[in-house]
Amino acid sequence: MSALLWQGPLLTAGGASDPLFPKLVQAINHATEIEISVAFIQPSGLELLLPALEDALANGAQLSILTSDYLLITSPRALRQLLLLAERGARVRLFCCKPDTGFHMKAYIFTRSVDDEQVSGCAYIGSSNISKAALTLSHEWSLRYQFHGEAIPADYRHIREQFLAIFSHSQSLPLNEVLLADYTRRYKAQQATTKQLSMAEAEKEPEIIPNSAQQEALELLAKTRAIGYQRGLVVLATGMGKTWLAAFDVMQIGAHRALFVAHREEILQQAQRTFSWLLPAKSSGLYVGSEKNAAADLVFASVQTLSQTENLQKFAADHFDYIVIDEFHHASGRSYQAILSHFRAKFLLGLTATPERTDQADILALCDHNLVYQRNVVHGIEEGILVPFHYHGLNDPYVNYQEIPWRNGRFEPTALDSAFATQQRAKHILRHWQSLRQSRTLAFCISRRHADFMAEYFCRHGVKAAAVYQGSVLRRNEALQLLEVGKLEVVFSVDLFNEGTDLPAIDTVLMLRPTESKILFLQQLGRGLRQSPDTGKQHLVVVDFIGNHRSFLLKPATLFQDTATKKLAALMQKPPTLADGCYINFAPEVIDYMQQLARAIRNTSIEDLQQLADELGHRPSAVEFFEAGYDVAKVRKAHNSWFELVALYEKDSGFTQFVARNRQFLLRGVETTSMSKSFKMILLRAFLELDGFRNKITVQALAERSWHIIWRHPDWARQDIKADLQSEGAQSPKWLKYWLDNPIKFYCAKDQKDQQAWFRRDGDFFLINFELDVNDIEPLVALVDELIDFRLAQYAKGKGGQQNQQADNSVAILSAPVLPEKTKGPAANVLPFYPDLKIACGHFGQGSPDGAEMQTLPLHYGNLNPERHFIAPAKGNSMNGGKQPVQDGDLLLFEWVTPSSAGSISNNTMAIEQVDAAGDAHYLLREVKKQADGRYLLKATNPNYSDLEASESMRTFARLKAIIDPKDLQLTD
Repeated sequence: MSALLWQGPLLTAGGASDPLFPKLVQAINHATEIEISVAFIQPSGLELLLPALEDALANGAQLSILTSDYLLITSPRALRQLLLLAERGARVRLFCCKPDTGFHMKAYIFTRSVDDEQVSGCAYIGSSNISKAALTLSHEWSLRYQFHGEAIPADYRHIREQFLAIFSHSQSLPLNEVLLADYTRRYKAQQATTKQLSMAEAEKEPEIIPNSAQQEALELLAKTRAIGYQRGLVVLATGMGKTWLAAFDVMQIGAHRALFVAHREEILQQAQRTFSWLLPAKSSGLYVGSEKNAAADLVFASVQTLSQTENLQKFAADHFDYIVIDEFHHASGRSYQAILSHFRAKFLLGLTATPERTDQADILALCDHNLVYQRNVVHGIEEGILVPFHYHGLNDPYVNYQEIPWRNGRFEPTALDSAFATQQRAKHILRHWQSLRQSRTLAFCISRRHADFMAEYFCRHGVKAAAVYQGSVLRRNEALQLLEVGKLEVVFSVDLFNEGTDLPAIDTVLMLRPTESKILFLQQLGRGLRQSPDTGKQHLVVVDFIGNHRSFLLKPATLFQDTATKKLAALMQKPPTLADGCYINFAPEVIDYMQQLARAIRNTSIEDLQQLADELGHRPSAVEFFEAGYDVAKVRKAHNSWFELVALYEKDSGFTQFVARNRQFLLRGVETTSMSKSFKMILLRAFLELDGFRNKITVQALAERSWHIIWRHPDWARQDIKADLQSEGAQSPKWLKYWLDNPIKFYCAKDQKDQQAWFRRDGDFFLINFELDVNDIEPLVALVDELIDFRLAQYAKGKGGQQNQQADNSVAILSAPVLPEKTKGPAANVLPFYPDLKIACGHFGQGSPDGAEMQTLPLHYGNLNPERHFIAPAKGNSMNGGKQPVQDGDLLLFEWVTPSSAGSISNNTMAIEQVDAAGDAHYLLREVKKQADGRYLLKATNPNYSDLEASESMRTFARLKAIIDPKDLQLTD
C-alpha cells in the first residue's frame, strides 16, 4: 500500500478524536501533485500545513491552491503566505465571486507518480476549510476517495478534471500583488463595518505582540536613533526572537522598504515568512542566485548575490530605509562591507545570538561599535521566554580524537565518520540516553552515514528512531510531527535543524558530534530551549559527549562565557551561577582531562591565534583577537606586526610575500599610527568606501564621506569634533577646512619614525604616496579594512566612547554550577502550600484557601515567585489520563491568573472556581477547550468522566504548571 494513503475508515469525522490534519500532512509528504480548493483560508490552519507544503515544493512536487474572496473571510495574512509559496513554485489562484455566485468547495487531492505514471491517489472532499479549528477540533466530515496500483478510476479522473475546470475558470485569477492589495482593501472595509462574521468560518486573528525582551530592545533602538546612531547591534539568544524583533522595528520606524541580508537561503526564507506574518500589506521577494526580486518592499538577499557589483548598481544608495544583517558570516566579510558601503539606509540593525564580544567583534564593527541591547540564555530563562536546561557533559571513551587528523579548525570528516560508526560507541550513547532522556529527542550527527547508523542501532534496541537529512525518505516536517505525537522518540539529524527551525516540542538534545564553533554549539543547544505550552515541557535535557581533544574546550568556554581557555581549570572548580532551574553536570573524567588540556595550553602569540581559530572556526580577525583579550603589543614584540603573525599562521608563501611588500604602510600607516581622535581611521574608511586605491578622490568627496561616517558614531563626533563645528553639514566649507587641517594634513605629513608620508595632495585630490602593484589592491583593501576595525575598537575601549546601553546587565551566557553527575541543585523556591484547598479532579469540591504553610521546591521547577505561584493537593481522578495524568492526592504547582498574567486559557489545564447560591466556593481542575461557537468546554482526560460546559458562575483562577514529586518537597519554618 502506498504511503500516500491513510489506513482506516474512508470517512474522517473530525473533532479531536479523528482530525483531518495528520491525514493531509501524510498525503502532502508523499504526493508528487497536490491540488487544494477551499473557500476560506485562515493563518492558523495554513501555519499547520506550511512546513509540509514547503518541503513538498523543495522536493519537486507540483502544488496548486485555489481559494476565494467569498464573503471576504479568507485572511490577507494567509494570502500573503500563499504568495510566498507561489514564489517557490506553487500555482495559487483566487476565485473572485460575482453577486450571484458563491464558492463553497473543500477538496484536497493528492496524486503520486513514479516515472511519470500515476500509481496512487486520494481525495478528501467534505466540509473542512483551512483553519486550525477545522483541521484539528471542529466536527467536520471529509470522505476519502482513493486508488492504488490499478488503472486510474474514472471517478478519480473526474475529480481532478473538475478541479482543473474550476482552477482554470475565468473568475480564478492568479494571485499577485495587485489582486492581494485590492482584496486587502475590501477585507478591511468590511471589517470596519461588520461587527461579527460567521463564527463558523471567520476567526479573530491573535494580535502579534513583542515579548518582554523584544519590547525592551525596541525601546532602546528608538533611543539609539534619537541619539543619532544609524547602526546598532542587538544580541538575542537563540529562541528569543531575533527575526521577529527586526520585523517589529521595521514596523516601529514605518520603513517603506527594508533589506534583510543573510548567508543562507533557508534563513532568508524563514525571515521572509516572519516579516510577512507581521507586515502582510508589504510585498516581499528573494534576491538569491538567479531569483532577483528587486522591486519588493521587503527584499531578502543573500550576501553572496547582492554584493556583486552589477547587482548593487541596480539599487540607488537610498533605496532601502532599513537594513538587517543577520549573523555576520566571517568568510563573506568584504561582501558585507561592499553592501554597507553602497547603501545609505536610515538605520542598520545587526543581529547575533552569540553573547561573547570575541564572536560579536566583526558584526559589532559593522554596526559602528554600537551595542544597543544584549540578552542571553540566562535572561531568556529568567523572563520565561526559554525553559531551563540540565546539561550533562559525558565522556566519549570509544573515540580517540588525538588520532583523528585535525585540519583547518576541524576533524577530517571521513576519519571521524568511521570512528563514530561503532557498536561500542552506539551502545554507550544509548545507555546514557535511556537514563537521562525525556520524551522527544533531537540528535545531531556528523554525516548521513552516522545518522543512519545511529537510527538503525536505536531501532534494533526497541527505540522509535529515524534519520533525517537533505534527501532522506522521511522529511523534516514529517519527523517533527511524528515526534510531537509520540510515534518517534529520537530524530537523528545532519545540519537540517542547526538554525532557524522552530522546534518547541523538543525536550532532549543529544550532541553526538564535535561542534566547530561556539555559534553552532549555541544553535544546537537552542533548538530545545523554546517554551512548549502544548507539551508542558518544564526543562531541556542536553546530553553531550566530550572527547579528548583541545577543540572540545570550546564547550565549557561557551558555557562559562570565557574565551581564555587557560582559565577553564579554575572555572570548572568554581564557576559562576546560572538562572534558577539550570545546572551543568560534567562526568569526573571529563573534568580531569579538560583541566589537563586547559593547563597544557601555552601562550605564545601563534598558539594564542591557533587556539582562538579553533574556537571560532576561522582565522581570527585583528578585532576578534583584541576582543578576546589577547595582547596585540606582545604580537608586535615577537612578530613585528599583526599580519606578519597571520602570515606565519597561514603558511602561505604568496600571502607572506604580499605582507612583506606592504609591511611598512600596514604597520606604520595603519596599525601603529598615532591616534588621539578617531579621525585617521574615519578618513581611511571613507577612502576605502570611495575606492581610493583605484580612483583619484577629491578632498571634497573625502570630507563629505568622512562626515557621514563619523556622525554614524554620534558619541565620537561630539567628543572629537570642535563644538562650534558640530552643527556644520557634510558640504559645509567650514567642515571641509576642518577636515583638511586635521586628518588629511597629518596623513600627508611624514611622521618622525617614517621614511615618507603615506598620502599626498595633488591639487584637489587625495592620493597614496607609495608604490602599489595593481594586483595588490584588492587584498590590501581587505587588510586595511581589518586594521581599521581593530583600531576603532581600540579607540572605543580607550575613550569609553562606545555606546553600550545594556552591557552592564549582561551575565554569563550559560555559566552554572558544575555538579557531580546526578546531583540536584539546591532548593531555592519557597512557596505557599494550601493543604485544605483541595482542587477536585472529578466534580466540583469544596475547599479552603486559608491556612497556608510554606514549602520549598528545588531549582529545576523554574524561577518561582511566592506571590505568583502556590501548591495545592488534587482530589479525585478525572484528570488521570492523557500526557500529564493527575492522580488523587498529587501535589500540584499552580500559577495565579491575574490581569498581568492571564494569557490564553484555551488548551491549558486550569483550576476553576464556582460560587454556589449560598456563597460557598467549589474548585475543579479541567482542561479548557474553546469551541467553534465561542463557548468553553471543561474536558476531563480520564474517559470515565464526562466533560462539562463552562457557565457564567465559573471563573479560572490558576494555571497548572507541574505535578510535584513528593521527594522534592521540604517543609520550612
